[in-house]
Amino acid sequence: MAFSSDSVQVFLAVLDHGSFSAAARALGRVPSAVSMAVGHLEAELDVLLFERMGREPRPTAAARALEPQARLLAAQLQQLNAQALALTQGLEERLTLAIAPELLAAPWSGPLAALAQEYPLLQVEVLAAPQADALDLLHTGRAQLALVFERPSIDGREGFQEVGSETLVAVMAPQHPVLQAARAAAVARGQNPDSARLREEHLTTTRQIVVAGRDLAHSDARFVFARHHWRTDNHIAALGLIEAGLGWGWQPLALVRTRIAAGTLVQMPFDNLSNGTELWVDLVWSKERPQGLGAQRFVALMQADVAARTAPVPPLA
Repeated sequence: MAFSSDSVQVFLAVLDHGSFSAAARALGRVPSAVSMAVGHLEAELDVLLFERMGREPRPTAAARALEPQARLLAAQLQQLNAQALALTQGLEERLTLAIAPELLAAPWSGPLAALAQEYPLLQVEVLAAPQADALDLLHTGRAQLALVFERPSIDGREGFQEVGSETLVAVMAPQHPVLQAARAAAVARGQNPDSARLREEHLTTTRQIVVAGRDLAHSDARFVFARHHWRTDNHIAALGLIEAGLGWGWQPLALVRTRIAAGTLVQMPFDNLSNGTELWVDLVWSKERPQGLGAQRFVALMQADVAARTAPVPPLA
């Protein structure tokens, strides 16, 4: 085989430095060794790569044609060596991140892009799973990290880092019968229909759409208010059911803000309580398994991202 990692290195060094002697200095070799390596490569390829008519070798059209692929191969070899070194230092073969579906709009992709820059060959898997399922994936070892809402109690098996917060709001479709009835009652009283208000009993007596895991025994009781509720493990399905007027549901404000602005959803207006609950968002890992280099770095990148987004803006001079 004509090209090898060494011959590619020599070939590119001559292209970059313009002479055998300069390439030799850059590679820490003697000029005769570089000249000989280029000669052997040309003989193997049966192609002239450098004209030697003048003071310095000049790349031929063939050399310029081979240059892009040679640079690509050199970059791939560099990545491969870096990946091999990282693996010896504890880098995972694959990093799996399980995300509660309501948090898919959270700012986690930026830190993941930064991780990909540092470890370009690391395989990454992102799974969307209801919170209980995401934590099960974590504890069974299927995922190394889980991005979820704060839990009702601390689990001694888990380590975690707060990485932000999300505001959950109760929403329903504008055509929902409960809201329509409240608006009609407001009109009957001679009021603007937009002044219609609901009360807490509407949360308990109206069907609720809940995003929950597939195990019927597990659901976050903090957010199941209604005596009658439908479950789904997919936030898109939940939004579809709510927008169809089939029930109300808790959704992250960041996820439904555009739908509220478009009029397909309404942030339920209450007479006797505020509509909005702020929850911390945690990046969770298992204490029962060693944390790999990629997971450690992603946690640090998420922390840095939070710090950058929450840093106070300096006053104008």
